[in-house]
Amino acid sequence: MSDAQKQTSTGGSRYRYVVLAMLILVYTLNFLDRQILGILAKPIKEEFGLTDGQFGLMSGLAFALLYTTLAIPIAWLADRFSRVWIMAAALTLWSGFTALCGFAGGFSQLFLARMGVGIGEAGGVAPAYSMIADYFPKSQRARALAAYAFGIPLGTAAGALVGGLLAVHFGWRTAFIVVGIIGVALAPVFRFVVRDPRRGGADMAAGDTTTVQAPAAPLGEVVGVLAKKPSFWLLSFGAASSSVCGYGVALWLPSFFMRSLGLTLRETAWYYSGIAFFGGLLGIWLGGAVADRLGAKSKAGYPLTPAVAFLISVPCFLLAMNSGSLVGGMGGSAALALAFAIFLIPTGLNLAWLGPITAAVQHLAPAPMRTTASALFLLINNLLGIAVGTYYFGLVSDLLKPTFGAESLRWSIYTGMGFYLVAALLFFLASRRLAKDWVD
Repeated sequence: MSDAQKQTSTGGSRYRYVVLAMLILVYTLNFLDRQILGILAKPIKEEFGLTDGQFGLMSGLAFALLYTTLAIPIAWLADRFSRVWIMAAALTLWSGFTALCGFAGGFSQLFLARMGVGIGEAGGVAPAYSMIADYFPKSQRARALAAYAFGIPLGTAAGALVGGLLAVHFGWRTAFIVVGIIGVALAPVFRFVVRDPRRGGADMAAGDTTTVQAPAAPLGEVVGVLAKKPSFWLLSFGAASSSVCGYGVALWLPSFFMRSLGLTLRETAWYYSGIAFFGGLLGIWLGGAVADRLGAKSKAGYPLTPAVAFLISVPCFLLAMNSGSLVGGMGGSAALALAFAIFLIPTGLNLAWLGPITAAVQHLAPAPMRTTASALFLLINNLLGIAVGTYYFGLVSDLLKPTFGAESLRWSIYTGMGFYLVAALLFFLASRRLAKDWVD
């Protein structure tokens, strides 16, 4: 195949990075709209009189119900029609509902508005995964998908900082409205700049034309292919276990900083955004880079990379939460600075799975099935991770409050660390099966 043909099939070596940048920007807004609730928990709970459990239910289940279930039919459409149009429409929808959250008059209205956000975001991730796989060759996919995952720490940091500062100066409702309007304005720009790549184009450029031209497969056929592969289930439930803790911690850590470390809303906005930004970016990139290097020698390197990361992160996270004892029990700036430095380590390690695991999932099905396969993976990951994670920490905090009082959230987070250990075990088991299930 000529260089011109290769560029046609993959979109050109330079343009693919323009597309990746746009996808990262959209994913940043995805997580900004999704995670902004964490920094706004205190003013929302105070205005509506919510318990931790109620807030966790609204933050997780309201979003996850339609987000996870609609992702499958939307992915089915994305395997057949323009992924760019689908993502642009999804961005408009979830951003519009985010803005509507600012007009909620009570718990039920905010619950419904968050359901609307979930409807929109159902079309925002699986199509992006398959587009990246069609723009980047196999040797670069873990890094490309890791770069795409930068949207998670960027969005989390932006949600904490922008949402927190807007809430301090103008109220929590304004925070929702402003970030929603930004997303609606970006949607037409995304549609204008991004071109839908040829399905399987990166594989075709590498000389593999065996499955590129095949039509999109029915949902039942995709399910049948994945159901026979143990590594798919191990990777999916491993990711889900990590997401239970990941989403739960992302939502509740700002509240922990305010309750247990005594930070104000403004201080928490700066403090948590810094942890999410620096720790998240470094961890995601290293996870993708290490997995690409190890995966070139053995497919087991993809799940083993995050498995080891989780085993290291758990004690680091517990250490960070108790950093005050490391400086002789003193509070103040010394303990906060030490906690910030230590929190960077588990924050990065806990996100290191994103590039390696999403890259591996792309290779469990042929090119025409990738979007649907990604959606099925995300269904398991997010249904458990979002719906269970955010509610779990809030519920356990309520249950432990009679015993631990204001520190109940701290102990709730302690119990959640076990989900990372479960994820490490499942990824280790997946490493022993992945090579057999791999599709080149």
